[in-house]
Amino acid sequence: MEKVGSEPQPLLALVDALKRLPGVGVRTARRMAYHLLQHDLQAAEQLGQALTDAVERLQHCEQCNGFTEVPVCATCEHPERDETLLCIVETPADQNSIEATHGYTGLYYVLMGSLAPLEGRGPDELDFGRVLKRAGNGIVSEVILATNFTAEGETTAHYLSESLRALGIKVTRLARGVPAGSEIEYVDAGTVAWALMERRPT
Repeated sequence: MEKVGSEPQPLLALVDALKRLPGVGVRTARRMAYHLLQHDLQAAEQLGQALTDAVERLQHCEQCNGFTEVPVCATCEHPERDETLLCIVETPADQNSIEATHGYTGLYYVLMGSLAPLEGRGPDELDFGRVLKRAGNGIVSEVILATNFTAEGETTAHYLSESLRALGIKVTRLARGVPAGSEIEYVDAGTVAWALMERRPT
């Protein structure tokens, strides 16, 4: 039985789920929940179904680690992509930003995060062994490190750079056209395109 003045448990559960989104606090999550339930039940049902479908149907690509419905994604399977170039990004959103420049034709590897030892994310958690195996397949001749210009992104780039160089692989880093402290997902396509063109050895 609910206490007088308390919110129903399903509503509390919805607010708790929404506040897990980046940048969403309790008040924003509650506002979102009330909006959906009061004004747009159809959108609420659509959101729930879309999330269920994504969780059930999406998997990680066997080659690039990005999201896909099939074992190997369309980008990795595309016959016109340059297999000698491998761009390493932190998230699928970063990959989308680089694709939006229309200036990169190589392949990708998506880390699904960055090194953050204090949060328990080390090389093992990000499966860096798989990254190094992908880059050292004998076909890749250059790896472009396109991690974010944050403390975590720089740490990740440095660690990967040292490991990849030890394998004799050429390593470059996005040029500083991308502002320090920024996340690639939110940088405009023109800036990312310039950074790609002006990449430099690390």
